Amino acid sequence: MNNNHLAIFKGKKIRRIIYLNEWWFSVVDVCSVLAESVDGGAYWRKLKQRMIEESNQVVTFCHGLKLKAPDGKMRETDCANTEGIFRIIQSIPSPKAEPFKLWLAKVGYERVQEIEDPELATKRTRALYKAKGYPESWIEKRMRGIAIREELTDEWQKRGAKEQKDYEILTAEISKATFGVTPIEYKKLKGLKRENLRDHMDDFELIFTMLGERSTTEIHRQEKSIGVPKLKKDAHRGGRIAGNARKELESELGKSVISKKNYLSQKKSIKS
Repeated sequence: MNNNHLAIFKGKKIRRIIYLNEWWFSVVDVCSVLAESVDGGAYWRKLKQRMIEESNQVVTFCHGLKLKAPDGKMRETDCANTEGIFRIIQSIPSPKAEPFKLWLAKVGYERVQEIEDPELATKRTRALYKAKGYPESWIEKRMRGIAIREELTDEWQKRGAKEQKDYEILTAEISKATFGVTPIEYKKLKGLKRENLRDHMDDFELIFTMLGERSTTEIHRQEKSIGVPKLKKDAHRGGRIAGNARKELESELGKSVISKKNYLSQKKSIKS
């Protein structure tokens, strides 16, 4: 499961992502902040080369993970967990090093708290949606959807999906079978760019998304599936279950469930 977030250190944005149940931070962003460099990427390339020359071995504590670039596209960038970032800090002479260490420890600890007590993460997410103006009924469905999604991605990880690309392929397979479009196509349909697609879904869209993902999870478990090719076939079957239910409902209603509208904006327009 991969969730992208932004963290803020003294007004500077640092991209981070949850990977293997802990925070991984963009090394380029960290270098930009600590070295006060306009080109954090160039600084990191030079620093990495120096670290390689000094230790006579490759830098192994970094992983290439996909984060949102300034242009809004997902691009692979070097990331390191808290321990790895501490090692990088030691190689950068900066007056911000000590306050950054304290900030990093706090940010990392918040994730530790959430792992030990998942309810904390749930409360924070609920509060965020409420602050944005979503009604409780929608929040309940969204939170349930998040739980179902996490359960599914945990299964994928255990059954052989390791790369971000694997998750994207499997998610697209469910979406195509459920709605007839991939998540990227769905975002275009709704006129979205950087926004989270599911935060712009209405009740039925969320419900059928949950049905497709929960069905897929159960198929994986029933068949003890292993490997991305088999997981992909399961994903299509799980999505097809939701897709058939969607088509039956649409036949009864006489209209499509797939909406170009944003659920939250619909609610605001009704109130105004």
